[in-house]
Amino acid sequence: MNLALKIVSAVAIALVTIPSVLYFTGTMAPETVKTIALVGTVVWFIATPLWMGRELPIDADNIEI
Repeated sequence: MNLALKIVSAVAIALVTIPSVLYFTGTMAPETVKTIALVGTVVWFIATPLWMGRELPIDADNIEI
């Protein structure tokens, strides 16, 4: 599951960056770039927090901040 989420995150970040580069080179229309980048951004924000959690220390419940 963790590996699958990492792959989905990598594909999503590619959906944000690659169309931007293609627009910069003039091979993709701006509306298409906006749509693909929006989809990539939403997927990335959903998938990445699921695998990028951090482990809490054993005594984390005893520490006051």
